[in-house]
Amino acid sequence: MTVFKTFLLILKKNKGLIILYTTILLVFGSFNMQANQSTVVFEASKPDVFIVNEDEEKGITKGFVDYIKNNSEIAEIQNTKEAIDDALFYEDVSLVVYIPQNFNNDFMNGNNHQITIKKADTYYSSFAEMLLQRYIKVATIYRETIKNEDELVAKVNETVSQEIDTEITTKLDTTGLTKAAHYFDFASYSFLACLIYIICIVLSTFNEEKVRKRITISSFDYKKHNRILMLGNSLYAIFLWALYAIMSFVMIGEPMKSVHGALFIINSLIFVICATSLSFFLGNLIKNKNAISGVVNVVALGSAFLCGAFVPPEWLPDFVKTIGHIFPAFYYIDSNQTIANLEEVNFDTLQPILINAGIVVAFTVVFMILTNIVTKKRRKV
Repeated sequence: MTVFKTFLLILKKNKGLIILYTTILLVFGSFNMQANQSTVVFEASKPDVFIVNEDEEKGITKGFVDYIKNNSEIAEIQNTKEAIDDALFYEDVSLVVYIPQNFNNDFMNGNNHQITIKKADTYYSSFAEMLLQRYIKVATIYRETIKNEDELVAKVNETVSQEIDTEITTKLDTTGLTKAAHYFDFASYSFLACLIYIICIVLSTFNEEKVRKRITISSFDYKKHNRILMLGNSLYAIFLWALYAIMSFVMIGEPMKSVHGALFIINSLIFVICATSLSFFLGNLIKNKNAISGVVNVVALGSAFLCGAFVPPEWLPDFVKTIGHIFPAFYYIDSNQTIANLEEVNFDTLQPILINAGIVVAFTVVFMILTNIVTKKRRKV
């Protein structure tokens, strides 16, 4: 009872910090959910193309030029090498098409009809190049059987003008699940900050010289002592986890009542257990209470920035993601992203989540072993 009374006294004294990090989660978590909202919408856009036509605008040449105009935005720049190079460099133009002299006659006669292009290294330039290749390939195929130029142009135009209606359907509430993923991603920072600070404060109190010496000379087994302290801190961790889980229902709503919501909550519980063991380990290492704030900033903030709690993981550079693998939060956040995109929930689709959970549990075991090693050596000293 003495341990629990002391624990509750310390917790009450530092309740302001818990409220602070919870408020940070509510404010910045809400902002993060709104700022990173994603919707499954595709909107086609036309590339900017500049045409240098040295042929007469008739027959297949006219059909080709009209096709380019209908499927792109025609840029207006000077027809000089310097102006064209500048436009490509500054991405004012995605593609420049050079139609050579006698292209119309050469094409109909089956001779060389090479069209020269100059492009920027962008998605739009590649898309524009694909459009041009499509027209030429279709025209080349029809030329084998259609010799009348007007008929050929009409048939090509009919073919390339056909469009396919594409509809993306999903049973998932993608917007709601994305919000949930961002909420629980950001919660990893609040979990770590609250747990590390409070648990380190509790342990530093019990590790004060007078208290530690009394525990050391007693016959009380250090492993049992660790388990009792771990139990007290675990109750606090479960309270914190339950609080954030309840807030997720309030902030996110209906998606949390689904199987995906249950997976988010279970995943967060596994992470909280790991964060508790990490906090317990750090608390046994830290001797100076003044250093606790620094440890919180290094571990909690560093983990948040490197693992994708503040910035969506898909926006992070590869080298940052590589470094992030050393933190349990990386695997926790990766599971959140996987859960948000689960179309079906079965053993196969859950495998990546189970693997990540296994890694987080392995981190938990390692931290517990290290804690026992540290406390054992400290008792000998």
